[in-house]
Amino acid sequence: MKILLVCSSGGHFKALQQLQPFWEKHPRQWVTFATPTTQTALQEENVTYAFSPTNRNLPNLIKNLFLAWKVIKQSKPDVVISTGAGVAVPFLILGKLLGSKTVFVESITRIETLSLSAKLVLPFLSVLYVQWPQLQTRYPQAELVIPLKNT
Repeated sequence: MKILLVCSSGGHFKALQQLQPFWEKHPRQWVTFATPTTQTALQEENVTYAFSPTNRNLPNLIKNLFLAWKVIKQSKPDVVISTGAGVAVPFLILGKLLGSKTVFVESITRIETLSLSAKLVLPFLSVLYVQWPQLQTRYPQAELVIPLKNT
């Protein structure tokens, strides 16, 4: 199974890294922003750097849309997985339209409402994972996952 991992930097990147027990067993490609943290952590990974910032930035949305088309057509992922944020939107929408399964893992900080990114991609998701029962109650199509405690 080929995986495309898409996220912004910071907490979204950390959240996707925490899923390593799942994705490390599969061929994968990353899409994220070029920061000192991501460049160091992904030295040994196949990575494409997206255009940032994405919040309220129409030129970068368009650039990332074209980037998503290029990356998805070349890599042909079986599944596109994201923890957010804005950079995920074009990749999840095009991923679904081009035949990939699409997965969004909502942030643990989202307790009662979905993030804007999750709301935008919801119609294009194969699976939406949430981490709070309150959020699952509001979005019954979501699957509840209980986060692992760091020990």
